[in-house]
Amino acid sequence: MGVLLLAEVNNGELALDATAKAVTAAKLIGDVTVLCAGERAAVAGDAAAKIDGVAKVLVAEDASLGHRLAETTAALIVSLADQFDHIVAPATTDAKNVMPRVAALLDVMIISDASGVVDAKTFERPIYAGNAVQTVKTADPKVVMTIRTTGFDAAADGNDAPVETISAAQDPGLSSWVEDTLAQSDRPELTSAGVVVSGGRGVGSEDDFKMIEALADKLGAAVGASRAAVDSGYAPNDWQVGQTGKVVAPELYIAVGISGAIQHLAGMKDSKIIVAINKDEEAPIFQVADFGLVADLFDAVPELTGKL
Repeated sequence: MGVLLLAEVNNGELALDATAKAVTAAKLIGDVTVLCAGERAAVAGDAAAKIDGVAKVLVAEDASLGHRLAETTAALIVSLADQFDHIVAPATTDAKNVMPRVAALLDVMIISDASGVVDAKTFERPIYAGNAVQTVKTADPKVVMTIRTTGFDAAADGNDAPVETISAAQDPGLSSWVEDTLAQSDRPELTSAGVVVSGGRGVGSEDDFKMIEALADKLGAAVGASRAAVDSGYAPNDWQVGQTGKVVAPELYIAVGISGAIQHLAGMKDSKIIVAINKDEEAPIFQVADFGLVADLFDAVPELTGKL
């Protein structure tokens, strides 16, 4: 019966990178129907219809679907579930909130962070901080799954899939919106940026972390941080890259003052080119780096920024 893919919709706009990569994975299973849900979702639906491999787009606009409330979105997906064998979503923060609820309501398991599709019932997913790949096979009648998008290329555009407007499901009334507190930034979003500059504990302080930000701004890059840097208060939580942070796979990843703990590597080792700057030549980060510079970051980073 095909695949229902929950698109990532932020403030009425489609998160194209995450959704297009999820479409690439979903196409390996069957015909893909994309669901765009939110208080405003029509623009996102039109954008999703242009992604190659999308057979159909469903757009659900309703006030109850606004503010990223997981319960109402899960209820909508469950109301559509009879029409699909697979229900999937990119493994974003929103989907990680919605999809387990969908699985629970359908009384099936959830396959999280799938990085490979073997067949319609068999999938690969990383375990042990990415050091091993587990193959899982489900016997559930419906497959509910999140997709680790760093393992897939984004589907191209140029499609013209039909768009259908549908009604929202009945609001279960389990939650209500109070307020949103959003961090504003002119930099690219971390998980979809083409270049990421990350700093670690070696940066030393919140004030010195401004060096990392200056280098990132020269490169038009997003700023990341290791957990050690976040825990030390050098950087905010939403910059954290790693097993317990965000998973990124940019074209270029620059790690500054990061030793390369296994938990951090799990969040960035799929990057196309990895550059490491660290004064410890034995740092584990050099084992995955394409280019390594053994130097004091307080000398190297300002010089690099200046030359750029």
